[in-house]
Parts: sequence; C-alpha cells; structure tokens
Amino acid sequence: MVKLAIHGGAGGDGPWKGPTDLDPARIACMHRVLSTVGSMLESGIDALEAVTVAVEMLEDEPLFNAGIGSVLAADGSVTMDASIMRGSDSAAGSVVNVTNVRNPIRAANKILQKGWPVMLNSKGAENYALQQGAEKVSQDWLITDLRKAQWQKWKDNKSRPGSTDEDDGAILDHDNEGMGTVGAVAIDSKGNLAAATSTGGMTGKPDGRIGDTPIIGAGTWADKTVAVSCTGIGEAFIRTCAAHEVSSRLQLGDSLDDACQHILNQVAPLGGRGGVIAIDKDGNLVMPFQTTLMYRGAWFDGAKTLGIGPDEEQIVN
Repeated sequence: MVKLAIHGGAGGDGPWKGPTDLDPARIACMHRVLSTVGSMLESGIDALEAVTVAVEMLEDEPLFNAGIGSVLAADGSVTMDASIMRGSDSAAGSVVNVTNVRNPIRAANKILQKGWPVMLNSKGAENYALQQGAEKVSQDWLITDLRKAQWQKWKDNKSRPGSTDEDDGAILDHDNEGMGTVGAVAIDSKGNLAAATSTGGMTGKPDGRIGDTPIIGAGTWADKTVAVSCTGIGEAFIRTCAAHEVSSRLQLGDSLDDACQHILNQVAPLGGRGGVIAIDKDGNLVMPFQTTLMYRGAWFDGAKTLGIGPDEEQIVN
C-alpha cells in the first residue's frame, strides 16, 4: 500500500467562481507530480524522498507560492521557508528565510539527513544547503512578473485608507492568484510516513516574519501514526500546533477525518482559514479545507484525483 497526497495552497472566503485562466497550468503540474512520484513510490522509493521530490516539482512551478514564483515581502524581496519530517524516527529539517536556494525543501531534507540541528535560518541555512550541493539561484530568477504585479497592487492598496483591513483577503483571493503554499504527504511500501511543506509566505510580509510552514508541529508533522501538511494563515496554525494536534487527536481515538476537521475548527476563530492534507498508518487519506478552494491531489493504486473548488475531486488518467 503506497499513497501520496499533495496541495498547492488554500484560500478565499467567498463563493467558488470556477477555475481561472492560470489554473490549467497548475493542474497540469500537479498531474505530473502525482504521476511521477506515484510511480516512484510503486517502484520502492521511500516516503521521505517521495515528499521531497513532490515538493521540489511544485516549487519549480512558477504559479505556486514556493521556490520560483514565491510572493514578495514588504521590501520586494523573496524569502522562503520549508520543513520536512520522517515519521519512522521523528527526524526533521527546516529552513527559514532563505533567499538564493532553488529548492528550499531539498535544503530542509539535507538538514534532516545531517541529524542536528533541526532548523537553520537565513544565511546559515543557505550556506549549509549550498555546501551540500543545493542549487544557487538569484533573486531575479525567483521573482516573476505575476508576483511583482501582486506586490505593486498590495503596495498601492496600503496607501489607501482602510485597505489594510483586507490584506489577508487580498493575499488569499482566488481572483488575485495569491495562494500557493505547497505540501506533500506519503506512505511507502514499508508503511513509513513523511510530510513536507514549502512556501514564500505572504505578499507584503514584514521583515523577519515566520509562518507555520517551517515550524515542526505547526505546518508539518509526521510520526509513526500520521503525516500532515497544512496551508493557510500561518499564525493561527502556530498558535494551535495544528499539524501535531492531528496526531494527538488520533491517539485519543478520533478518525483521521475528524482529527483534521477538529484542527480546522480550532484555527478558524483565530483567523486561520486554510486546509490540510493527511495520511495515516492505515492508508486513510483526507484533504479537508474551510476556504473557497484548495489545490489538491492524491495518488493511490495507480489512480489520480485532482480538485480545486468545493466539489468532489475528479479522477483523472
């Protein structure tokens, strides 16, 4: 039994308006990820490498908010976060505020493989990743025209009275193409679980801001029971230790679906609109969200399912 689930971010709080002009490219990328990594899992790759490769492929799609195409901070720069965790031994790796690494999730993987420390920040993370063979890229390479336009719109709106009240809504509004944090969870042929998450954060985020993505137990968690990757307003997921809470609820006897719905209910009063993907040790797989949409997909038994809006996921070839 091998399974894989991926997400490309969740967002919006209005009615589902259907796919945008850019969504076919996002769906095509997710289809490639599921086909490629699903086949790798069938061939015996372990869960840790599976989620790493899956997230790397999503980071390389400019329309997702991770790697190339990450959103811009308040000063117009790209800073990226990522984390990864292996369920069999609770090994973990995390990078925070990296600016010149093509695939932050591979950098996090390299920290995990080292064994200590668990988290590295900024230049320390970059230097270690590059020493270990990670690919170096420039800020110009990471920044796309779409993200520059979004940043300019954010900057212009900040100057108008009341516009700051809608910052989160604008960042996560489907019409503005703003979401895109990416993640993956997997179970391999030996029953091992792993989870990985990567993001560029929020458009206009202040210098030094850290969301839930690189924080083990908040945005990412894997143990011998479950693998979890979260997406949404990170501060609320941090305050509730959301990813780890899924595991705790399972130990109390909840089903996987109930456990994930519980954490979404916990983050909602804190402004934490978002979603989660999770796989447990028995192969149960869920992808709930409380927002207008969540880019999501799953692979199991050679079949792929993909979805964006609130309707059921569609089985694709």
